[in-house]
Amino acid sequence: MEIILKENVINLGFKDDIVTVKDGYGRNFLIPTGKAVLATSSAKKVLAENLKQRAHKLAQLKQQADEIAAQLEGLTLTIGVKASSTGKIFGSVTTIQVAEALEAKGIVVDKRIIVLKDAIKEVGTYKATLKLHKEVTSEISLEVIAE
Repeated sequence: MEIILKENVINLGFKDDIVTVKDGYGRNFLIPTGKAVLATSSAKKVLAENLKQRAHKLAQLKQQADEIAAQLEGLTLTIGVKASSTGKIFGSVTTIQVAEALEAKGIVVDKRIIVLKDAIKEVGTYKATLKLHKEVTSEISLEVIAE
């Protein structure tokens, strides 16, 4: 089943992408929740016209994403957490805490664009990926320390 995404869906695609998914996933989840519409020929024509009109705006969004990526380049965030004497964290470090640490540095990003490869449950150094735009991703280092 071909669908047009109406918003970014992690591990599937970005807004206005035409993707192929299994029938059940599209019919039972994506379309009823408003995340996608069927990719009929008329819907594709409407999408093409909308993309033409928004091309300038999309260029500005990409430029902003590039600027944020330049700010994030080489950045190491230090996140203090409560931990046991063996280095185990009580709970885990989440994307919310990473977004708050970035905001403290003056960089405002949505927690939904931050991707942590694995759950952070111990003190140490980790990597986080920020998907700023379709074509722009940035990687930052996270240093988790015990408070």
